Parts: sequence; structure tokens; C-alpha cells
Amino acid sequence: MLGEKLRDLREINGMLQREVAASLSIDTAYVSKMEKNEKPVSKTHLKQLAKIYGVSEKSLMPLWLAEKIKRSIKGEGYSEQALELVLNEIKHGKH
Repeated sequence: MLGEKLRDLREINGMLQREVAASLSIDTAYVSKMEKNEKPVSKTHLKQLAKIYGVSEKSLMPLWLAEKIKRSIKGEGYSEQALELVLNEIKHGKH
């Protein structure tokens, strides 16, 4: 989700991973892993990436949050049922 979007944005902007890494002051390998959804993207990096790619932070936040949720429930039993409960509470304003 998020990783693929970040890769697409980088490519659309004609940037190399090493250029993005330099802008974020991180290792090029970390950029690669973020784009493969192997490493989480911090909220700070997300804000910086939005600026680098010329997109709104709001457009990336749902993907960022979805990845965060996916990471926290990956491998857990009953994750689908838990998500349904949370969605139900959100829909009914109980959050």
C-alpha cells in the first residue's frame, strides 16, 4: 500500500532512492525497505516525503495508518473480527 505509493511518487518525480535517502538523512537501503513495506515509515518521514514529492500529507495519511494497523495485527488470530468491531465503533461515533 504505502510503500508502492511512495515508489510510484518517487518514480513520477524522476528521483533515485539515494536522492530521497539524502533528503531524509537516512540510508538508501531504508528507503528501499520502506518502498517494499518491509520497514515502517515514521510520521516525520511521511511529512517530509509529502513535501519532497509535492503531494498533500492528507493524501498519504490513510495509507500510513493502514500500514500501521496491518503491522500491529499481522499474525494475530481474530484480526478480521477485531477490525470489524473497530469499524463498527467508528461508524457509530463511539471512538
